This record gives sequence, C-alpha cells and structure tokens, in this order.
Amino acid sequence: QGQLVESGGGLVQAGGSLRLACAASGRTFANYAMGWFRQAPGKEREFVAAISWTGSSTYYADSVKGRFTISRDNAKNTVYLQMSSLRSEDTAVYYCAADPLRRNSQMAYTYNYWGQGTQVTVSS
Repeated sequence: QGQLVESGGGLVQAGGSLRLACAASGRTFANYAMGWFRQAPGKEREFVAAISWTGSSTYYADSVKGRFTISRDNAKNTVYLQMSSLRSEDTAVYYCAADPLRRNSQMAYTYNYWGQGTQVTVSS
C-alpha cells in the first residue's frame, strides 16, 4: 500500500530551526511529487512546500519562503523540510503527502498518500 512516516518535530524557541523527515515504506515514492502541509488548532490544513519527483523544482507558500527548504533523497525514499527562523505562527502539526500524478500542487486533495503528522511547537 505504501506508508509515510514523519519525524523530527518538537518544541523549539522562536528563531530556532528544525528538520523534519518523511520516510516512505511499502512502496517507492521516488517518482511521486511530494508535499508538506500543516494544520494549526482551529484552522484548515494549509500548503507549506512541494517538490517535483526529480527534485529539480520546488514550491513554497509565501509565509515560509526564504525560511523553509524542501528536499528529497530518492535513494533513501525520504523527503525533508528544513525549517529556520521559526515563528510562533509556524506552530502546527506538519504532514507529508505524495502525489503519484506529479502535479506539484498546493491543493491537499491532489495528494493520495498522507503521513500521520508530527507536532511542531514554537515558543515565543
């Protein structure tokens, strides 16, 4: 079936950094577009970043541009989200997702596979 598992979340002070990882198992996601989304309490899930299946193209929400970097290692079947200059408004559960149709989309409904999420809490 395929499974995505996020890790690397935690508690960090404002201005700090975290690196999230999304490890795939059960199938290879090397030829899928991958995305990161987040959901804060009481808010809808929102797009954070996406990366093409080759890794040559990346896309970011305006709110994280210049602070977050998405990358992937297809040999390890893993996608990363490096987060720097974290702010309190970045506090959320972060989810990774995979799209077999490689649409590199910002829309959650285009992604077929989702992880369980990892909590990121930024204290001010």
